Amino acid sequence: MKDLKHLLYFENLLMEANNELVQKGIEDGNKCIGVTCENIPEPLLNIPGAFSVRLRAPRTGSMDMSTYYLTNFLCEYSRALLERAMEGGYNFTDCMITPDGCTMMNRCIENMELLKTMDKENYFYEYLEIPMKGDDNGLNLYVVQCRNHIIKPLKEKFGLDTSDEALRKAVEEHNKVCELIRAIGDFRKEDNPRITGYEFHILTMATYVCPKYLLIDKLAETLEELKTREPDYKKNYRARVLVVGSEVDDIDAIRLIEESGAYVCCDRFCYGSLPGRNPIELNDEEDVLLQICRHYLNSGQCPRYMDTPKMKNRREYVNALAKEYKADGIIYQQMKFCDPWAYERMMGTHALRDQYHYPVLSVDRPYAVGTSGQLRTRVQAFVESIEIKKLQGGDK
Repeated sequence: MKDLKHLLYFENLLMEANNELVQKGIEDGNKCIGVTCENIPEPLLNIPGAFSVRLRAPRTGSMDMSTYYLTNFLCEYSRALLERAMEGGYNFTDCMITPDGCTMMNRCIENMELLKTMDKENYFYEYLEIPMKGDDNGLNLYVVQCRNHIIKPLKEKFGLDTSDEALRKAVEEHNKVCELIRAIGDFRKEDNPRITGYEFHILTMATYVCPKYLLIDKLAETLEELKTREPDYKKNYRARVLVVGSEVDDIDAIRLIEESGAYVCCDRFCYGSLPGRNPIELNDEEDVLLQICRHYLNSGQCPRYMDTPKMKNRREYVNALAKEYKADGIIYQQMKFCDPWAYERMMGTHALRDQYHYPVLSVDRPYAVGTSGQLRTRVQAFVESIEIKKLQGGDK
């Protein structure tokens, strides 16, 4: 297929944490808020005068120093972030807001603070306690924590407008991005898709690491371009797969899977589009903060939520996505030493195989996949197993 006009531009944005659009957002007078987890409601960080950046460590190399502080039993994502922070790689941010999604990320951010990695006057850190159940008590906790650790400090320390009107503007901008990403992602449902999983992953990741208002025009132009884009091949993938699991911000991960013969037709991972790019519906009767928190609580698929309804819903959600996007199989992945997703991957793999009857490849992986020969071999073998099952006339 003809290359997307802005694909190289989006790829280049992902080469550095302090990318071109982050610099432009700061030049425009906005405060840059570093964040590490999908459990922080994005619109609260993207009110007028501020924008959020989900932290990444592109082109990660040695993690010797961060391993000294965190040990080699913590996930590589937390170690990669601390290593980059110690190198001064996140000094473009003005504050850091993080939830207690896992103890590993807590230790990472606490070490950033203790080691004074952010060489900037009046820099501050905020830590949120987020719920472990998706019930009314959990929602009440969520609202209180977001008010005390996001709304209050942004207003008091930066003088930002945190009114309901400002929050509604942030939700409106957030929804524009979501609607564009979801419309682009719908092309993946085609039997002969006009966008690759790799291309879609690039576009989606950019929306997490750049000021959203600077991306909307190019996303809209890309959507229009895709409406008339014609695939110049006849179904050159061998199987359609849904990728599920923990954080995936390595642009090589999805590319490696697709080079191994699988088309990534759908994503359900941190930094992904589902459910992370579902628009937020607001009414005119209730408090805006309450509605935003309810959306994140109800739609969240993080394994931190440990009540039975949420755990059951996570498998049902994956099954629904697999049907909607016509997946032949599921790749259930987690980063090495990620405790929450390790348990979830084990339980989810068995449920999706035994209850929903999908072929499932269950893998743990490094933070930076690169050209991992082991992962490539496993994906290739998985694709072949799906093909054999099809030839034998088996279901899915």
